Amino acid sequence: MLATLVQRDGRPAVRRPANPVVSCQGVTKDFGTGDTKTAALRGVELELYAGQLSLVVGPSGCGKTTLISIIAGLLDPTAGKVNVLGVELSQLGGRGLVEFRARNIGFVFQQYNLLPALSAAENAAVPLLITGWRRPKAVARAREMLAAVGLEHRPNAFPSQLSSGQQQRVAIARALINEPRLLVCDEPTAALDASAGHTVMELIHQVAVQPDRAVIVVTHDSRIYGFGDRIVQMSDGRVERIEEAGQQRSTILAGR
Repeated sequence: MLATLVQRDGRPAVRRPANPVVSCQGVTKDFGTGDTKTAALRGVELELYAGQLSLVVGPSGCGKTTLISIIAGLLDPTAGKVNVLGVELSQLGGRGLVEFRARNIGFVFQQYNLLPALSAAENAAVPLLITGWRRPKAVARAREMLAAVGLEHRPNAFPSQLSSGQQQRVAIARALINEPRLLVCDEPTAALDASAGHTVMELIHQVAVQPDRAVIVVTHDSRIYGFGDRIVQMSDGRVERIEEAGQQRSTILAGR
């Protein structure tokens, strides 16, 4: 089932000519077997492009988090093809997929998933340590990333000493430290008030939306819709509609 691609004003949108960073073809995902089997995704068709922030929206249980987990290589689809950055994920072995994900994909989890015994800098450095960086060099790079997200004065703070917004910034720094070409965020504003949510989305847009990078954000938060270059509407395990931004982002945000 193909989604309808339109601009916000209802006119048909012109598909971008560039090769997509993400391409999903007929992607399905089932959980359970027999009488307990549940279809989380039902033939998803989707293409996402570099230089864009795509918002994936829809009611709870419609398959949003399942979809981005498959795109990020954290879950295997039941059927269909997922191509990320020109690589079909099903062709990668277990170790190959881990290495591909570590080098190319950053994931910001809804609950942040910071390690409580590590400082902000050490948490942000974890992806580099996993890929073999020496600790002093990795932590120095992490301090640079924390400065980029406005936490230059808190590198030694532990998660329990940080606000929710500051923990979110550490999680973003960690996701970006390997300079991934695909950044995936699951409900990044769910625990934040309107002001903090807008600050986080401004940050994601500023540091993550680059010509050679794509960003996917799953959200229930309609207050941040203005940040999306595309809004991907899901329902019942399918992509039903894709809206292109119909006006300049600065105009959309001016009235907030």
